[in-house]
Amino acid sequence: MANSKYEYVKKFELDDRLPPSNWLVVRIDGCSFHRFSAIHEFEKPNDECALNLMNACASAMLEQFPDIVFAYGVSDEYSFILKEATEMFQRRASKILSITVSFFTSVYVMKWKDFFPQKELMYPPSFDGRVVCYPKVKIILDYLAWRQVDCHINNQYNTCFWMLVKSGTTEYEAQQVLKGTQKQEKNDLLFEKFGINYNTLPAIFRKGSCVYREMVEEVGKFDRNGCPVKRTRKKVTVGHFDIIKTDFWREHPYILEDNYINASGIKQL
Repeated sequence: MANSKYEYVKKFELDDRLPPSNWLVVRIDGCSFHRFSAIHEFEKPNDECALNLMNACASAMLEQFPDIVFAYGVSDEYSFILKEATEMFQRRASKILSITVSFFTSVYVMKWKDFFPQKELMYPPSFDGRVVCYPKVKIILDYLAWRQVDCHINNQYNTCFWMLVKSGTTEYEAQQVLKGTQKQEKNDLLFEKFGINYNTLPAIFRKGSCVYREMVEEVGKFDRNGCPVKRTRKKVTVGHFDIIKTDFWREHPYILEDNYINASGIKQL
């Protein structure tokens, strides 16, 4: 582009490149999704179609952006882990946020009919985002544990709340019943009043969703000796696991880079 006397305006732009040697977490949240879910009549406390739509959007993110190594989602929120050495968009925070959030939102709209074929999208959804740097794998694991603990706390409360409301209790009364209750008390309420064993509810509700690249073996064409040729590739997969314990990470060491993980647990703490 040719220089001009107006080019000085570029000096007002801020350099928002994120520091190197840090893992990046992009967290995308729905804006005013209480209203959005009410207008679109999402099932309470969990709408599995809505959750699967979010999972499809997260899967599309991993397909689109190779530097995203893992994603964790619950309700209208998804966190995306970008590898430590990423140079995606030159690590510019504004570019990373604007492109990932807009891509996620556009996929949500495009895939709406796949999950809600009988429902019209009444108005466009919107999502916001933030990007945070984390210098160690341990902090990434603690971040993901924090989000999964939140998933459990919120889902257990919401399950109790909406079961009470559906049984005829007002929303205010349900809030008062649950005020100050602990985990076991909520479990007892669900079992004694509604015959629900919380631990048998679908894992997608209790544990949230993990999106990652699974190592899979495929059988291809035959070689000259007539033997099938096998190859290993990474396939974007959705699962619902406990990611607070180390079992998942020991079984998938390549997600957060093999040199950080061994059979006894997490290295580089």
